[in-house]
Amino acid sequence: MSNDQYSVAVPFYDLWHEDGHVPEIRELLPPLLKGVRGSVLEIGAGTGLITRVIAQATPGEIFAVEPALAMRSVLLSRLAEDPALRERVTVLACGAHDVDLDEPAEAIVMISVLYGFGRAERERLWPVLARQLEPGGLLLFNHRERALPGPGEMELMGSYRVGRHTYQVRGQVLEVSGETSRYRHLYQVTQDGVLISEDEVLGETHRPSTARLRAELEAAGFVPDDAPDGMQAWRRAG
Repeated sequence: MSNDQYSVAVPFYDLWHEDGHVPEIRELLPPLLKGVRGSVLEIGAGTGLITRVIAQATPGEIFAVEPALAMRSVLLSRLAEDPALRERVTVLACGAHDVDLDEPAEAIVMISVLYGFGRAERERLWPVLARQLEPGGLLLFNHRERALPGPGEMELMGSYRVGRHTYQVRGQVLEVSGETSRYRHLYQVTQDGVLISEDEVLGETHRPSTARLRAELEAAGFVPDDAPDGMQAWRRAG
């Protein structure tokens, strides 16, 4: 069993997320970034799937925050393949609470990262992000209010063929308390039905209500802006 979930998840990450939220974000995010000409801070850049979307939608610098070495390694390899991206993207090897840009950004993007922060961590995070934004700057993140699933059996969440191998992600909710659920993931590689490798990860996810998020963001000096279903847009009050 491993709790180093990022290094375990990296071989599965792009396969699974291309089959998940990433295609929707490619549609929803660019219109929200229309008109952003200055720098963009991306919180939780992962392997760079959304970094590419930001780069295609905006002309300025991008500061990609990614604390996990395994994720950051793929992100930097992705940048190395694209000279234009390599010129524009600075990778910051720190956590979201430790970001300190030299100049405030015009926009902050945080995709499928919110659920990694519990209430106390979020309440510390919003003022940090407000300090990284210029007055009137834009904060964008994805969020849908959904009931947390109850504890259940292990289920197949994704299966992907790569050459002769099949990469599978299985998941199980172990416990739910308030906005927090504890889960178990299995990352498996098989060939012809024979298990080659398996890693188990235990973790937590947090799903705050929209009302809870509104209270936290307004307390940190943000005001709501228009956004389509599935996204939240807020601006730092001037």
